[in-house]
Amino acid sequence: MSHQAIAIFTFKSRERIISDGGTSSWALNRAHARTIPWVVCTRNAAHGSVEGPESHGAAFIVARLKEVVVSPENPDRWLIQFSEYAEINQPGVWQGWRNPVKYTTLEDLGIDPDALTFRPMPEPTPVEPEAAEEIEQVEDAPFTLTIARAKEGLANAFGVKRDAVEITIRG
Repeated sequence: MSHQAIAIFTFKSRERIISDGGTSSWALNRAHARTIPWVVCTRNAAHGSVEGPESHGAAFIVARLKEVVVSPENPDRWLIQFSEYAEINQPGVWQGWRNPVKYTTLEDLGIDPDALTFRPMPEPTPVEPEAAEEIEQVEDAPFTLTIARAKEGLANAFGVKRDAVEITIRG
């Protein structure tokens, strides 16, 4: 049996990824990525801001994909959320592929999910209030929906870039 997976090459630490609820900020095809059940995080130790101690190219998290949502760090990128994860330390998994997102299989990465112990993901750490974008309130309306927010939501729902969404208002 083949276990489709997304291999991610990241400088972020295990603790940060778990705190964020998954790994971000990735340029990928959301519609396709949502169909892949497994995610493997591998260490980019050559990055200037590396946060984790694992050796370069080592796999350090294997997770079950929960959802792919807009990244809180960059609205043009994606956060891959996890439902559960296992910690591993398997050197040499990342093979120097050109892009930091690689569609592959667990078998090709040399990972056996049956040999791992999975834990449920904790609730993500909330975004600080000053970093969260607020929706304007109108006195007599429950909320105001801007064109920009509508485009962002529709792009997220359909797995396309915001520029691909066109909205027409007639009135």
